[in-house]
Amino acid sequence: MAETDTGVAAPRDVTHGRVLKIALPIVLSNATVPILGAVDTGVVGQLGQAAPIGAVGIGAVMITAFYWVFGFLRMGTTGLAAQAEGQGNRAEVAAILTRVLMIGLAGGTALILLQPALFWGAFRISPASEEVEGLARSYMAIRIWSAPAAIAIYGVIGWLIARERTRAVLVLQLWMNGVNILLDLWFVLGLGWGVDGVAVATFIAEWSGLALGLWLCRGAFRVPDWRDWARVFDREKLARMARVNSDILIRSLLLQSIFLSFLLFASDFGDVTLASTQVLVQFLQITAHGLDGFAFAAEAMVGQALGARARATLRRASVISSLWGGVGAVLLAAAFWVAGPSIIDLMADVPSVRAEARDYLPWMVAAPILGLASWMLDGIFIGATRTADMRNMMVLATLGYFAAVAALMPVFGMHGLWAAMSLSFVFRALTLGWRYPALERAASA
Repeated sequence: MAETDTGVAAPRDVTHGRVLKIALPIVLSNATVPILGAVDTGVVGQLGQAAPIGAVGIGAVMITAFYWVFGFLRMGTTGLAAQAEGQGNRAEVAAILTRVLMIGLAGGTALILLQPALFWGAFRISPASEEVEGLARSYMAIRIWSAPAAIAIYGVIGWLIARERTRAVLVLQLWMNGVNILLDLWFVLGLGWGVDGVAVATFIAEWSGLALGLWLCRGAFRVPDWRDWARVFDREKLARMARVNSDILIRSLLLQSIFLSFLLFASDFGDVTLASTQVLVQFLQITAHGLDGFAFAAEAMVGQALGARARATLRRASVISSLWGGVGAVLLAAAFWVAGPSIIDLMADVPSVRAEARDYLPWMVAAPILGLASWMLDGIFIGATRTADMRNMMVLATLGYFAAVAALMPVFGMHGLWAAMSLSFVFRALTLGWRYPALERAASA
């Protein structure tokens, strides 16, 4: 591996093996995510009461929503660090790690201080029974104290991906989920701590995960650059990080508005339709997790190529990562076609919900194919930190989605709504694809 005089690896040739080396650990890492949720639900389910299950479910959703606001830290960090890597700028790579850790710790501390207002607002938006709310508040009051660790881990993961260290990301994910699961079993089933036991298990898993993450990044702390405070607090670098992260936040809020409005529109068709929609949305989550690995590969390689001003390398990174993403999309579509009915049966035991979910299953078979370009272009633009384009094109795609809902849903009902959702993927791909040539020109500027 060639290195610059600053000690950071220069961008290498883009090969199929390199793409798979980055992507596959992320795919495996993502596969562990739903296992933890199932265990959390399963252990409290052994208590023989409905309230603890609901409390853990609603508490986890609310805490995740608080943390999600800082999700930009993962994506923005990958693009910025990958470009610094491509430039051979070891000092800036280390300084970025320090910055994101500081942002994570500050953001988590802010959530801890604001918890009374956050909890009050969350339960006004999503009210629950007195028993469930009481248990959920107790759960959240414990979980919130690991917010600094959970948010800082976003930045650590983004930094590791930028350096193509996705095996380290897999190790980190396996550690946190494994610790969480083992402590779930001990605290809840062994010690009888109930809902609080689930929260304490996650609290310990997240703080230990941050400790492991820092150890995995230990190479950056062996040189003094990480504490070069003049560089860390460089106004120009901080301003660029703020612009990148704010653009990603706006883009993510618009994307979230599509999914939330989709569920709200689906609720107009009745409880059975809403339940079947919730089941099918899990297929979209599987698709996103399955294709993330290839999009992350694009982020790392495109960022490094742009940092090195290597236009041909950038194009090759975009093409090869997308080719493998296409393989993944076809495999997912085939799996949904063959195993979709069985997956539906596992997630729902009400005959009417199962029947309706099967009616709309073809949309899930099509989703990986229709959504591939939008996912891959997201990764390409994140790596290039062309976040203003992402923000602006997301505005256009969101407007296109709501226009499609207005045109199709009154005529075709729920099929029209699913068509609008599918078109939102296409709109994102078309708008970002329109801006792709400008991204390549920037690589040779």
